[in-house]
Amino acid sequence: MKKKNFLLCICMVLLCAVLSAGCTKTPVPQTEDVDWSSYFDGLNGAAVIYDPSDNKYMIYNEELANTRRSPCSTFKIISSLIALEEGTIVPEDSTRTWSGEEFWNEDWNKDIDFEEAFRTSCVWYFREVIDEIGKERMREALDTLSYGNCDISDWEGRQNTNNDNRALTGFWIESSLQISPKEQTEVMERIFGKDTIYSGNTIEELKNVMRAEEQNIADCTVYGKTGTGKAHGVLADAWFTGFAETPEGNVYFCVYLGENEGEDVSSTDARQIAMEILTDYCDHSL
Repeated sequence: MKKKNFLLCICMVLLCAVLSAGCTKTPVPQTEDVDWSSYFDGLNGAAVIYDPSDNKYMIYNEELANTRRSPCSTFKIISSLIALEEGTIVPEDSTRTWSGEEFWNEDWNKDIDFEEAFRTSCVWYFREVIDEIGKERMREALDTLSYGNCDISDWEGRQNTNNDNRALTGFWIESSLQISPKEQTEVMERIFGKDTIYSGNTIEELKNVMRAEEQNIADCTVYGKTGTGKAHGVLADAWFTGFAETPEGNVYFCVYLGENEGEDVSSTDARQIAMEILTDYCDHSL
């Protein structure tokens, strides 16, 4: 009888250990409010850095960092991800034929391949890619990524008051789809983090086109995408989001600039601010 009781106790202890292990959760990341106003020099904007190695968000201007806005051309990260994963884009055979329509950006007025289309942010190229991906698959992919409001209802981009040329607009440009700067960093981690569900080849191809040309950060490589949107002829959104590879692991970031009355700002400014913040962050944390 004692032997049976002893064995029963052992079984109960093991069962409790298994149940306890199954209930273990990753601690909720900490959030630290930081004063990065000197980088913005009076501009209306927000910045987020998410460092999984510290399990911490660093956020400047928390209200704006949690406000959803149009992703604009930062969405090319997502459309590229889906297209690469499913074979809609095969980088070595990715040239698409220019229609002959003259666009405002001279870099788009020619046949163009995936790498150049991404780096020049060619809207007509990715409009075609997104149409080939299709509504159903796009909706599934955004749900999987928990991408902002996941709203692709304005597929054609008719809500965009700045442009009515279908080749140059869509749900991701000042339209139905919206995401916050903080959510941008979360999506980047889902794509490029250790628990990614995407193939290694897809990730490497995406990193190849996202690699920032200017690399002034010791021991770090920065990957990102800019995005700019106008409404009623006025700049409404400017972005630079992505991640930095460091010796301690990936650090995910987003810098956002909103409307700035009397200031002519762009995604180039957002990128510059992000690079300065990342330089200082990496210098002090590595």
